[in-house]
Amino acid sequence: MKNCVLANTSAKQRGMTTQTTDLETLERTLMARVEAANDEAALEAVRVDALGKQGAISALMKNLGSMSPDERKTFGAALNSVKDKISEAIVVKKATLAEAALDRQLQSEAVDVTLPPVKPRLGTIHPVSQVMEELAQIFGEMGFTVEEGPDIETDFNNFTALNFPKNHPARETQDTFFMNAKGADGERMVLRTHTSPVQVRTMLKQKPPIRMICMGRTFRKDSDATHTPMFHQIEGLVIDETSTMADLRSVLMAAIKAFFEVDDVRLRFRPHHFPFTEPSAEVDVGCDRSGGTIKIGAGDDWLEILGSGMVHPNVLKNCGIDPEKYQGYAFGMGIDRLAMLKYGMPDLRDFFAADTRWLKHYGFSPYLLPGLAQGVG
Repeated sequence: MKNCVLANTSAKQRGMTTQTTDLETLERTLMARVEAANDEAALEAVRVDALGKQGAISALMKNLGSMSPDERKTFGAALNSVKDKISEAIVVKKATLAEAALDRQLQSEAVDVTLPPVKPRLGTIHPVSQVMEELAQIFGEMGFTVEEGPDIETDFNNFTALNFPKNHPARETQDTFFMNAKGADGERMVLRTHTSPVQVRTMLKQKPPIRMICMGRTFRKDSDATHTPMFHQIEGLVIDETSTMADLRSVLMAAIKAFFEVDDVRLRFRPHHFPFTEPSAEVDVGCDRSGGTIKIGAGDDWLEILGSGMVHPNVLKNCGIDPEKYQGYAFGMGIDRLAMLKYGMPDLRDFFAADTRWLKHYGFSPYLLPGLAQGVG
């Protein structure tokens, strides 16, 4: 009987030893998987396989009820120890993975404080404003100053001083916006029809030599795809003792090359009549019209682009300048039309339609600084 009891006890011990060995193997396996997990998803898979309802340790826990009290006490303690070790290892590993993820995020979002700050886009520059900046840079580097004048002008500055005769069509209300008459003499102010009055103002306040440009709004009663009641002009004026049409041509050649960013252009001067210049000429630029677009500086076609001429002696007299001693030249271009030609805008009316989608498409960054050295486009 004693031998039977000893044999039975030995069998239980062997069973316990086997279970303990299996438990140690399970612990090593699970610990290895915890250590090998390289992200939270892999670590969660280990936790479910070990501690979930259908996990390995949970399954062993269910078997404790079928053991004897002594076996349950011994094996249960060992199983709880393994469970605690695995749980603690998972918590530590999870914290390690989270710390590593934070380190990677901080590295990817690191800011080099030695670099210049990134400037946010504050808005969009209108193409007209951009072209004005480009033209100011171009002519400024050729020695021209920028002068300004009011939108509402006197009849003298807008017409009389510029040698417009009393019966000139531009003085009629079908072409020009006149203000209501005021004063005893019934003088009517006018929305300036060109920026030439700024030239008059400059000649009245400044003695030659004069080398200036003026840019701004002008107003005429006209409206279609290439004309609007309000548009923008640039005009240039040079008054000295030696300027000639050859000087005018060289200035226009340099300005057009720089503005359209081409290496060569062809200019054609056609005789014309302007009250304020003599001789007068309209200037055509060589272009290519193939493909539905106009390309300046290429092709065999021509496009009228500006008016020009030598300043009329009567204009000099009206501004108090001796035409026997001084002479000079003047030129004028439409800024809106220049923008259309350079940037491919088909309809002038869109410039003033207040459509933010158009402005977003054709507008310019406020940080784009035009200049001859780094480009003006």
